[in-house]
Amino acid sequence: MTGVAHAADGVPGVDVSNWTGDIDWASVASGGGKFAFVQATEGTNYTNPRFSAQYDGAASAGLIRGAYHFAQPHESDGTAQADYFLQNGGNWVSDGQTLPGVLDIEDNPYKDKNGKNNCYGLSVEDMTTWLGDFTKKYREATGRHAIIYTTTSWWQTCTGNSAKFKSNPLWLARWGSEPGELPKSWKKHTFWQSADKGPLVGGGNSYNGSESALAALANPPAEAKVSGVARNRKTYTVTVSNTGPHPLKDVKISGRAIGGQRVVKAPGCKYSGTAVRCEIAELARGQKKTFTFTTRPRKSKGTVGMNVTVGSVELTLRAR
Repeated sequence: MTGVAHAADGVPGVDVSNWTGDIDWASVASGGGKFAFVQATEGTNYTNPRFSAQYDGAASAGLIRGAYHFAQPHESDGTAQADYFLQNGGNWVSDGQTLPGVLDIEDNPYKDKNGKNNCYGLSVEDMTTWLGDFTKKYREATGRHAIIYTTTSWWQTCTGNSAKFKSNPLWLARWGSEPGELPKSWKKHTFWQSADKGPLVGGGNSYNGSESALAALANPPAEAKVSGVARNRKTYTVTVSNTGPHPLKDVKISGRAIGGQRVVKAPGCKYSGTAVRCEIAELARGQKKTFTFTTRPRKSKGTVGMNVTVGSVELTLRAR
């Protein structure tokens, strides 16, 4: 390890695997490294024997760290490999120092052994399905979108340049002085591997943003989805879903009937006249809660409805 890392663009970092060997993480940190990706698994039958030492060592030196899975899509489906990754180091934890897990999908390096092409023998449709299964499972298990590490050429050839993965941060692999063309799913890269051997240890990488934004990627805010339906002139439902990585706490729902009607029933809530108020003490990750409001219109015709506010979200539910 020599000198101080200067990322081609953004915040400097490294990626390592068992092949990197033992690492002096204090030197990586003093050399300017701010984050590290550590290989955890490959397929469903390989775990990095140095994973714990490398992963924990990076954290102890003050680096933000994340784990990655090297895909073998011809061996088993995406769900199975996501499960294996989650069980062997890839699970995201809310400690402010852990990045979302990475799916490393690139040219098949074992063509001489497995007899498959660069796309592992999968069609464009099957590869896109495989990627969808992996990322869906990871999202369901952690509340985070897995980062995808790939090259533009592989993505164009093996997924047909799919645009279905815009929610997953891109870690672009392209060695050189410029990131170049991006795969169709992305308008910008989040990470960039610009060299297979960086100035510190392992591969040379950069985060496309500030240190504070990198920290926010490791520790994002809570996330919720709010939806509502006017089922008829008398019945309205509002659903709050926890779609993020953290529990939702102290969620307040307030509503007011409009169009000359009043609230007559609202299980689990307080109501009086046209107003209704509900509270959710805590909603765990992946859970949702639905409230049903029943009203009594004062007229049989015309538009009626409810205005509902959940946090910063405002809904207007109308019925005729």
